[in-house]
Amino acid sequence: MTETLPFPDSSSAGAPGRLARPRLAGAALRLPRAATIAAAGFVAALAVAAFFPQLLTRYDPLAGDVLASLKPPSATHPFGTDRLGRDVLARVLYGARYSLLIGLASAAISVVFGVPLGLLAGLRSRLLDEAICRLFDVISSFPGVLLAMLVVTFLGAGMENIAVAVGIAGVPKFGRIVRAQTQLVRDADYVTHASIYGRGRIDIFVRHLLPNVLTAVPVVATVYVGTTILAVSGLSFLGLGPQPPTPEWGVMLAESRDVLRVAWWPGVFPGAAITLTVISFTVLGNVLQRRFEGRAS
Repeated sequence: MTETLPFPDSSSAGAPGRLARPRLAGAALRLPRAATIAAAGFVAALAVAAFFPQLLTRYDPLAGDVLASLKPPSATHPFGTDRLGRDVLARVLYGARYSLLIGLASAAISVVFGVPLGLLAGLRSRLLDEAICRLFDVISSFPGVLLAMLVVTFLGAGMENIAVAVGIAGVPKFGRIVRAQTQLVRDADYVTHASIYGRGRIDIFVRHLLPNVLTAVPVVATVYVGTTILAVSGLSFLGLGPQPPTPEWGVMLAESRDVLRVAWWPGVFPGAAITLTVISFTVLGNVLQRRFEGRAS
C-alpha cells in the first residue's frame, strides 16, 4: 500500500508566513525602543557623573602618581592612567560636569536669544522681520566653530567665554525655527477665530500662540545639546576652552596626542564619552520629534 506523505495544506503552510510578519515587526519596534532606553540610561548616568562623580570613583581626577604613569586598563584603574599617573576613569567622570554644563549653558544662550528674535521676526512688521533675518544670515555665514573661535579670540579662553561663543553660533538655528512656527500659528484658523470673538492680542499671544510655538523648542534643544558638547570639546582640544589640568573631555583628548602611539586609552575613553553623549542626545531628540509630530515612538 502506497504511503501518503504528510504534505501540509495551503492553510497550514500560510500560517508560519503570517506569524513571521508580526515577529519581524516586533523586532523592528523593539530596536528603536531599546535605543531610546539605552540613550536615556546613558544621559541619566551622565547626570550622576556630572553632579555626584564621587559616587562612581574613589580617585581624585587631579592627583597623579608618576610611578603609575600610562598603566593600561586593569581592575585597579578600569580606564588606565594617563602620562601623569592620573586615573582616566575619574577624569572622564569628573569631565562630564564641565562638558555637560558648558553644553547646556551654550544651548540655553541660543534659546534665550534665538526665541525672542524669532518671535519678533514672525509677529512684527516686515521691516523688522527683514532686519532680524539678515542678522541670522550674517551669523550663519560663518561656520559655527569658526565663529566660536572668533568670539573666544576677543573674549579670551575659559569655560564661560566658550559657552557664550558656542551659544551665539546657535542663535540663528532657534530663531529661524521659532520664526517659521510663529508665522504658521499666527495664520492658523483658531487664532483667527479667537480674534473674531474679541480676544485681546495679549490673551491670544499668551494662550494660543506662545504655547504652540514653544513646543518645538525642547525638541531642537535636546539635539542641539549634543552638538554643543561636540563643539565645546573641539574648541577645548584647540586650547580655547578650559585649560589643563581641568578634567574636560576636549582637554583630555589634547593631552593624549603625545602618547597615542604608546597608550591608546587616555584618548579613546574621553572620545567615546563624547561620541556616546552626542548619539544619546540625538536619539532622545528624535524621539521627542516623533512625539511632537504625532508619530509613534
